[in-house]
Amino acid sequence: MKSIQISKLLLAILVIFTFSLVGVLIAFRAFILSIITLFVGFIIMGFGLVLKRRSMQNS
Repeated sequence: MKSIQISKLLLAILVIFTFSLVGVLIAFRAFILSIITLFVGFIIMGFGLVLKRRSMQNS
């Protein structure tokens, strides 16, 4: 069984949280904050993909 990489798990949970927060902010009609949060979510997801690519190349 593979071990769980806690840092990547927390990063994935953070991305899910930011995208969920976008929905909540849209419900509250805070469109500017929802757009900012959406971009932050994409940035965090991109950072996670870069980490994954680097770990695959090092293996």
